[in-house]
Amino acid sequence: MVKSPIRVFLVEDSPIAMAILKRMLSSSPEIEVVGTARTGKEALELIPQVKPNVICTDLHMPQMNGLEFTREVMATFARPILVISASVQTEDTENVFKLLQAGAVDVFPKPTAGLAADYERAKQGLINKIKILSGVTVFTQHRREFSTIKAESAVKTPKESTKQTKVELYQRKSTASAKMLVIGASTGGPQALHTIISQLPANFPVPIICIQHISEGFLQGLVDWLAIKSNLTVKIAPAGEIPRPGNIYFAPDRHHLELNSQGRFSYVSSPAVGGHCPSITVTFNSVAKFYGQSAVGVLLTGMGRDGADGMKTIANANGITIAQNEDSCVVFGMPKEAIALGAAQYILPINDIAPMLLSKIPVKL
Repeated sequence: MVKSPIRVFLVEDSPIAMAILKRMLSSSPEIEVVGTARTGKEALELIPQVKPNVICTDLHMPQMNGLEFTREVMATFARPILVISASVQTEDTENVFKLLQAGAVDVFPKPTAGLAADYERAKQGLINKIKILSGVTVFTQHRREFSTIKAESAVKTPKESTKQTKVELYQRKSTASAKMLVIGASTGGPQALHTIISQLPANFPVPIICIQHISEGFLQGLVDWLAIKSNLTVKIAPAGEIPRPGNIYFAPDRHHLELNSQGRFSYVSSPAVGGHCPSITVTFNSVAKFYGQSAVGVLLTGMGRDGADGMKTIANANGITIAQNEDSCVVFGMPKEAIALGAAQYILPINDIAPMLLSKIPVKL
C-alpha cells in the first residue's frame, strides 16, 4: 500500500521566502504542499478546506502574526505547527518559547537562497522536521489557557479541590526518604516541563535534575523561560556543585551530566549515547547509582528511547518511576519504551504528575 504524502500548508507573506520553501519541499516525494496563504487570517479560512497534516508559518506577518495565528489554530483546528522565521535564532529565545507555549511544536530558522551547501543543509533539515511533525499528536488549547497561564503558574501548592483530590488519590504511601528527582524530556518537553515545574512549591524538599533534548544554543533560553514560571531557582548545573533543594538543574549542552562519588555534578565529554548528548539514560543511571531507592525518575514526551534504560535502572534500585501517558504526550516514544521495559511504576497524564510528586515527596508545612 502506497503511503499518502504529508499534506503541508504554508503561511508566508514574502513571495521570495514562499518560493524557496515550495521549491525545497517539492524535492521530497513524501511531502505535498496542499495550500498557501499570505496572512494568518487568510490561512484560518483555508485550513478546513485543505486539511493539512502540518502547518508551517512565518512569525512576522500583516493582520495576524504567527503567534496569534498559532493560538487561533490550536484553539480551533489543532494541527502540528512549525514556525519558520528569521526571528527564531538562538538569540530570539523569548519568541521561541512564547511560540512553544502557544502550541507550536517546533521552530526553524528561515532558509535563504545562499550558498548551495547551506541551501541543501537547510532543505534536508526542513524536510526532516516536517516528517517528524507529521507523526506528532497535538491537542486543542482553549483560549482561556493563554489568559490564565500566568495566574496558574503562581500556584504554590495544589490547594484547589481538583488538585487536592489528585494528591489524595495518589497518597497511598509517601516516600519521605526521597532525596532526588530527575526528569527527562525531548520533543514537547518544554511545555511538559512548564506544566510540572509551575506546580511545585518553593519549599519542594529535594533537588531536581532535568535533561531536555534541545537544539544547541537554546538551553539558556529554556532555563530563563522556565525560571519566570517557577517558584524554584532554575539554572544549568554547575560542575562540582552538590545538588540542593530549592533548585532545578539542567544538563549542559554537549556534555552528559553525572554525579561523582561525592554526589557532586560532573560533566562527561564521552560520545553521544543513542544519538544524544546530554543523554537522559546516562544521568538516570548516575542518579540511581548514587541515590538508589531515594531516587525518583520521571520520563516525559519525546521521540526515540533515550531514558527508558535509565528509568529501568532507577526502578531496579527500588526508586519511584513515573512515565507520561500516551494521550498527553506530543510524541509517545520515550515513555512507551520505558513502559515496555516494565520500568514505569506509574503512567500518568502530564497534569497529574506534579500532584503525584507532591504526594510522594511531601513538603513540610
